Amino acid sequence: MEHKKIIFSIPSYTYLLDKVVTMGDFERGEIEVKIFPDGERYQRIHSPVNGKEVVLIGGTISDGDTLEIYDLAYALIKYGAKSIHLVFPYFGYSTMDRAVKLGEVVTAKSRAVMFSSLPRTSLGNHFMFFDLHSEGIPYYFEGQVLINHVYCKPIIIKAARELADDGFVMACTDAGRAKWVESLANEMGVNAAFVFKRRISGDKTEVTSISADVDGKDVVIYDDMVRTGGSLINAAEAYKAAGAKKIYTISTHGLFTNNALERIQKSGVIEKVIATDTHPNSIELQNEFLQVESIAPLIVNQLKPLAS
Repeated sequence: MEHKKIIFSIPSYTYLLDKVVTMGDFERGEIEVKIFPDGERYQRIHSPVNGKEVVLIGGTISDGDTLEIYDLAYALIKYGAKSIHLVFPYFGYSTMDRAVKLGEVVTAKSRAVMFSSLPRTSLGNHFMFFDLHSEGIPYYFEGQVLINHVYCKPIIIKAARELADDGFVMACTDAGRAKWVESLANEMGVNAAFVFKRRISGDKTEVTSISADVDGKDVVIYDDMVRTGGSLINAAEAYKAAGAKKIYTISTHGLFTNNALERIQKSGVIEKVIATDTHPNSIELQNEFLQVESIAPLIVNQLKPLAS
């Protein structure tokens, strides 16, 4: 008799665990977490996992959450999981994915090596990522880790078509995301656009030109990750100045740090923002301006082959 896969999450991602369990045929795993007076974390796995296929959902939204994922995964393996599937809705550390100055610590690499060091289960260790900000991160993982980089294209395309009028332009904030946005645009049969920038100082840039005609058309800006929103607002203002009708934004990872969502709304150039639920901040901030779409269906779909 085939057992259901048992699925856990770290506390920060209980909201996503709830959705996945509701949609898929999983056993819900129970863990106990508390903090000792000195700040040390106590974790206890209440659900038996010996001989089971185990799934753990957790994003590296902080160093504390990262260690929580690692510690739980290690314990689940040691308590007899026959396979483990780590689902990282959001994998951080993309700012430090390479060293630019001598002596810089490449955190993305060291975290990848850390997760690679988990003991191997009999059916392998599977790591699932979503729209990684840096395409090179999967190559930092070592050993026999099995990597699955899932693109949220179905969610983005559906949202874009629902937001904008026919003949809209799919756009991005800079040339760095041009190929990804071009791929989305080609699949939808619309034009793609990006802005050319000139750096004025260390932290300031200005838009010098736009690659496509947006006059009188709706523009949907896709940005895989929105943190402060500065680049997004600058790009939206440039598209608006070039004659764009209405401007919408879709982002996979909505971090919205330092009141970013409020600044985006107050800029007056963006009609609506859609983000997925890969980061808890999007869940906490969702309102009429910010619409949140779930990656739960993608997770369930990706986990189906494990049952065969």
